[in-house]
Amino acid sequence: MKIKAQIPNLFTLLNLFSGCLAMVMVADYKFDLAFYFVCLGIFFDFFDGFFARKFNVAGPLGVQLDSLADMVTSGLVPGFVMLCLLSNINYPSFNYLPYLGFIITLGACYRLAKFNIDTRQSDSFIGLPTPANALFITSLPLVIAQYPSNFISEYLSNQWVLSAITFLSAYVMNAEIPLFSLKIKDFSFSKYKLQIFFLAVSVLMLILLQILAIPIIIIIYVLISVINNIVNKKASN
Repeated sequence: MKIKAQIPNLFTLLNLFSGCLAMVMVADYKFDLAFYFVCLGIFFDFFDGFFARKFNVAGPLGVQLDSLADMVTSGLVPGFVMLCLLSNINYPSFNYLPYLGFIITLGACYRLAKFNIDTRQSDSFIGLPTPANALFITSLPLVIAQYPSNFISEYLSNQWVLSAITFLSAYVMNAEIPLFSLKIKDFSFSKYKLQIFFLAVSVLMLILLQILAIPIIIIIYVLISVINNIVNKKASN
């Protein structure tokens, strides 16, 4: 067994381990640490693919490991976070409502299985990737903590708003919405102006808005992709 061939799998397992630690943090209501462990898992998730391509050792084992690790870090963790957010709301007549949070987990599972057999998503995505969705969901309790007494926390503490976010999350992950690729392979501004503009705006928003920028950036990413698809479709007709 070549050690080089196992390096990508090691990064995938570190992604899984980060997801396990995030689950522990969510169970202890340490949402900030859970968010950081999800970010760490996504970091490892990026580099497992990077090293697999770098060492030319990509294979079916790595694909399956990657999906299983993402199922925890980007599937189970955000579902559990949503369950906890819904559990914090006082609604005696809806005792089972928090379990709706796991609809996010079910949506992520379906998305990951579909991604493994979809040959159209080699360079870009169709539907929101599970890591992006995980960042969106796990950032919500941090946004509430950052803005404890204004309309943002009020809306994000409403069971109907959270329920709507839950269903939209599962839908957008599996929707037939082509999202523009964020991969920049050369420094051609004319070729990658949309990606460069989006990344520049994202960095600026992170500086100005901090954690609030995370869900806004992901929403903007989806909206820009939808608009870009409409413009390209009209241009081709």
